[in-house]
Amino acid sequence: MSHSLGIPDEQFIRGDIPMTKQEIRILTLAKASIGAADTVIDIGAGTGSLSIEAALLARQGRVYAIEREPEGIELIKANAAKFEAGNVQAVLGSAPAALAGLPAAEVILIGGSGGRLPDILSSADQLLKPGGRLIVTAVTVETLSAALQLMRQRPAYAVEACCVQVTRIQPVGTSNMFKALNPIYIITCTKEGQAAG
Repeated sequence: MSHSLGIPDEQFIRGDIPMTKQEIRILTLAKASIGAADTVIDIGAGTGSLSIEAALLARQGRVYAIEREPEGIELIKANAAKFEAGNVQAVLGSAPAALAGLPAAEVILIGGSGGRLPDILSSADQLLKPGGRLIVTAVTVETLSAALQLMRQRPAYAVEACCVQVTRIQPVGTSNMFKALNPIYIITCTKEGQAAG
């Protein structure tokens, strides 16, 4: 089954766990440039929306969805089953400890750091293969600033960042109204070196 980016938000099973919205998922996945056989690690996976879409792109690969909330783990499993993404493995725990024992990856997504961003970035660097992509999505200026500062100190990485503001248009009676989503910062870090193969 082929997959195009951007599963509508309402198709995901959701609870009280934050979810990356469709437009942000599309941009994040485009920046991640996931290959069909890639190994992907999604840190702070939430409901698993990004993990599921990554898994559908990496059909011959594997996605490790790390989430510290047990409710999130159940949502990840439920969404993986719904979208027939059998290559998603939900991992209960907090990074960086939850990264122990995971294989090297072509792509690492960081959507939540629980205040431990420096340690997580350090562990992610050790797991990321040469030529791999590390994508940090941040909702606060502090996370953006910390990610830029920490990654620009690493000479092996090319770092770029953007701020994305999405405003959806919704009908209200006979009129149309703007509904703004929270702005998101996307920091893309590409590691030097040639990918194998």
